[in-house]
Amino acid sequence: QTRNINKPASGHSLKMAAPGAGAPSRLVQYVVVRSDLVHQLSWPLGAVITQACHAATAAIHLHYGDPDTRQYLEQLDAMHKVVLGAPDEDALSGLSDSLTQAGISHKLWIEQPENIPTCLALKPYPKETVQPLMKKFKLFK
Repeated sequence: QTRNINKPASGHSLKMAAPGAGAPSRLVQYVVVRSDLVHQLSWPLGAVITQACHAATAAIHLHYGDPDTRQYLEQLDAMHKVVLGAPDEDALSGLSDSLTQAGISHKLWIEQPENIPTCLALKPYPKETVQPLMKKFKLFK
């Protein structure tokens, strides 16, 4: 087994800051999934995970040329995602509207042919840039 010397055994990457600089920004991709799909509408968990994968992949594709996206992909073994739950379609759509108004690039995934918004994914951002907008959502369970 090979081991990346830039990663401790925990799997977290080591980041070196320039002298006198604060800690470097951690790039994160937020994915927000409707929790009611599993808990109230009885979608199979695998189908819901598939929706999140679609949204995350689409957000990366749409913003492939973005410098943060490129850097995120260059650190393949250190990618960081946070998967949050939105209680229902209205909360997910409201979040999408808020993100659009704030100028935050994201992809709202709408499952076809049913035309059902199921989740959204942001392009990778420095965590501190987008975390305040995501505070009201809890980790997906």
